[in-house]
Amino acid sequence: MTRTRSLGFALAALIFIADQAIKAWIVDGLGLSYPGAVREVLPFFDLRFVQNIGVSLGLLPAETATMRWLLVGLTGVIAAGVAWWMVREKNRHDMLALSLVLGGALGNIVDRMRFGYVVDYADLHFGEWRPFLVFNVADAAITIGVVILLIRALFVREKQKPEAAPVENANA
Repeated sequence: MTRTRSLGFALAALIFIADQAIKAWIVDGLGLSYPGAVREVLPFFDLRFVQNIGVSLGLLPAETATMRWLLVGLTGVIAAGVAWWMVREKNRHDMLALSLVLGGALGNIVDRMRFGYVVDYADLHFGEWRPFLVFNVADAAITIGVVILLIRALFVREKQKPEAAPVENANA
């Protein structure tokens, strides 16, 4: 495995560990472990316990055990696809983005397996206006990784290495 891949998988592991550690600190350390629990940190940022049973933007809510495990399976397949992509990826910028996505996906998958929901807690707001739903480190990592991949796919063109000119046969 190349150094870039090793660093990519290490970054994914670091994102996963940070996500799980912060969630444990929020729930166990601060006692924000029930719906409605909130602690103001700044006038525009609260720590708020939310049980997210869906995926991004509350889509695909897993309201039954069957739906929960189907969602775990679906996100597991996506995470495996991202890991496979990382094994094959040669560009370090794309590897960074994929690492963020993989680490975040694994953090949310573990929550859904353990609790039946994803623990969300970061509530950014300006008065009553919330530009985002309540989120967590895993969600932020996934979002940043996907945005990097989209920007690179749409706007960044890698310079091609010039091909070597064919050598002509002097005996011909």
